[in-house]
Amino acid sequence: MIGDKLAYVALVVRDQEAPARVLGRDLGLVRTDVDAGQGTTIPVFSVGESALALVPAGHALVEGEERPGVHHVALAVADLGEGQAAAAKAGVAQAGAASRVGLGGRRTVALDASRLSGVRTLLTEPLGLPTGRSEAIERIDHLGIASADNRAAVAAWCGQLGRPLESQQTDMEVMIPVESFTSDRHGVIYHTRPPVPVGGLRVAFVTVGDTDLEFLQNFDPRQSGHVDHGAAGTTRQDQGAIAKFVSSRGAGLHHVALKTPDIDGVLARLDAAGVGLIDKTGRPGSRAGRIGFIHPRSMGGVLFHLDERP
Repeated sequence: MIGDKLAYVALVVRDQEAPARVLGRDLGLVRTDVDAGQGTTIPVFSVGESALALVPAGHALVEGEERPGVHHVALAVADLGEGQAAAAKAGVAQAGAASRVGLGGRRTVALDASRLSGVRTLLTEPLGLPTGRSEAIERIDHLGIASADNRAAVAAWCGQLGRPLESQQTDMEVMIPVESFTSDRHGVIYHTRPPVPVGGLRVAFVTVGDTDLEFLQNFDPRQSGHVDHGAAGTTRQDQGAIAKFVSSRGAGLHHVALKTPDIDGVLARLDAAGVGLIDKTGRPGSRAGRIGFIHPRSMGGVLFHLDERP
């Protein structure tokens, strides 16, 4: 298998200090300032066995990307040469890719994102960061990926890279039409018709290290969904957000989910600290969990949510 541990996740942020305050001050995660080249450092927060790197927009580590969001994942390999050879054998190596110095002065090499369902992926020498956990956050629960084809994603990440498939599910929001017949003599009769789907996602979870990649595919391309920005989410809104992302950016990394033992308590703590929230309390989410989204304006433009589940 290639890189069975997720070394870090690189986030492009407009403002490093805003999300750093939330991750450090409000969520209690440990910060390490790591060499980013050219005499600069960037804040990196240990989360479980992995880490979140807050990279300023336009930085060379994210290939000059200016748009905020989840940019790439880095898989740790003890020997970069052996990792490259394994990637070539698996058919996911990037043609002509040469190793270069990356985060923490470690050598890295890029894999072919087009063969990994749009997920920008690097192999990297280990960073040697401590394991991170607080009373509010246990680890990265998953990384949300806007997917154009979940079957291809599972074939690549499970079939070619050997990562285990944790589970698959379908998230669906339906409308149930109700008719009423009101008579001044015979009373009221209610009649329901079969449910009508109004939004949905096909979801596949693939395990990498102590987290999962969550591939989210539009259930029905004829339904574009609806996005009411800043309002508490629904399955229909989630579908609309994924459909819009794939249409404008293509398939790729979309959001970060942090696992918490007490979602309502942590959301209340963030709210009291002045952190912008989309969801003030947990709502039903995947894998029998409850989720709540933080507003991207409080996280440097990156979409985060909390996840409490068994």
